[in-house]
Amino acid sequence: MPTTAATEVSPDNLEQYRRELTGYCYRMLGSGFEAEDAVQETMLRAWRAADGFEGRSSVRSWLYRIATNICLDMLRGRQRRALPMDLGPASPPVEALLGEHHPDDIWITPISDTAVLPERGDPADIAVARDTIRLAFVTALQHLPARQRATLILCEVLKMPAAEAATSLGTSVAAVNSALQRARATLAALPEEQRPAAVDDDQSELLAKYVDAFQNYDMERLVTLLHDDALMTMPPYAFWVRGARDITAWMVEPSPSACRDSILVPAGQVNGSPAFAQYKPDPAGGGHLPWALQVHEVSGGKISRMTFFLETERIFPAFGLPPRLG
Repeated sequence: MPTTAATEVSPDNLEQYRRELTGYCYRMLGSGFEAEDAVQETMLRAWRAADGFEGRSSVRSWLYRIATNICLDMLRGRQRRALPMDLGPASPPVEALLGEHHPDDIWITPISDTAVLPERGDPADIAVARDTIRLAFVTALQHLPARQRATLILCEVLKMPAAEAATSLGTSVAAVNSALQRARATLAALPEEQRPAAVDDDQSELLAKYVDAFQNYDMERLVTLLHDDALMTMPPYAFWVRGARDITAWMVEPSPSACRDSILVPAGQVNGSPAFAQYKPDPAGGGHLPWALQVHEVSGGKISRMTFFLETERIFPAFGLPPRLG
């Protein structure tokens, strides 16, 4: 490579930024699959443009500028991704109201913590990064126009100085500060169920009780583990339920009751929380088939949000989960 600056853009040098770039693109796009595609394209464009890198900004800022442009292009002209509570009010726990599947590309999809969080570093910084990939936070971000979203992530999540963020966005410091102010106001005005809430750090004991209650389909015990106003969603259905009693009433409706005798397999950390792969009994072939990736949030010692991702054909292989049990 002809310039000293360009020698900084080696594959190994670029690779060290992959996790943080994936986290950035995931928060921007709301899809783990799209985030990986965006980062791969970022690396490819950076490598192809290495000879033109003159070192006027850091390699990191340069990569974020490329990634931002890719994300903005991907977001142009399409609707935001969401979770069901963004699309309408809660429903009574009645199976007849379930409705139909909605297209996969309108939903927030999960991502593994290992794809976006640093392997090592200050535990406090890692904890902040974990909070900003939680489903509620990522979903709230989708309410922002794309450039405001990028500004908020760069400045408040990644803690970039306004000048560096302006370089990454190809704009001025004044424009960054203005966009940041508008983004904060939009998030503050969201309804309660669409805003992120504080999440308990240690969830292990409660979630162990949840696994036991769910696998035994013990609704009397399960209801004691949920907040009175807990939320349950099941993308790709727009249907969602609010309240511990309604959630457990839903689970014993005719079709949902087929989840009885399910097996929950630990699926690692997903969106900042321990996740479980649910395998439902297969009455035709025996054993258990994939049914949902469960990602739940805990606050105040009880489960506050329950998300069942039912699109298993892509999600289970992406998380290295077996295609069936037994």
